[in-house]
Amino acid sequence: MIIAVAGVAGTLGGSFLTQRASERAKRREIELVRDHEEVRENLLLRRTCYVELNRDARQFTTALNQHLHVMRERSVEENDRKALDDAKRAHRDSHSEAQMIAPDDVLVRASEVNKALNKVYGQVKRLEREEPEPGETMATAVRVQAEIWDLLRALRTEMRHDLGVAPKE
Repeated sequence: MIIAVAGVAGTLGGSFLTQRASERAKRREIELVRDHEEVRENLLLRRTCYVELNRDARQFTTALNQHLHVMRERSVEENDRKALDDAKRAHRDSHSEAQMIAPDDVLVRASEVNKALNKVYGQVKRLEREEPEPGETMATAVRVQAEIWDLLRALRTEMRHDLGVAPKE
């Protein structure tokens, strides 16, 4: 009788242990799938953020360039100011989002671009009001605005590295 009870207990215990091991394996598999999905969603979120940041920074740079051309060719009109301010606002929003999403390496580059854009914007607005600070001229504004393109390339490269699109050098 003891042998029979031990046999039944062993059979039931073995199936119980097998079931528990199977449940643990399923839980691990589910956790791995969740982790994979989280990584994928995070990558997609960063990618979307970077596309917007790149686009809006380039558009702001282009708007500054166009505004400088307008200032050389004719008097600035309200729609010119609005176009520049809209581009500035779009960049500000994209940069703000990046501050919450992007890793530090990308944020360093994004901040450099943001500072340079705002510096040129301030200079352009002072020139527009005919109240430049010492050393501020149309020529210096054009030169500083043109230098932003190099900062944008560095930002784009850093974002591509973070996304795994381009290898680190």
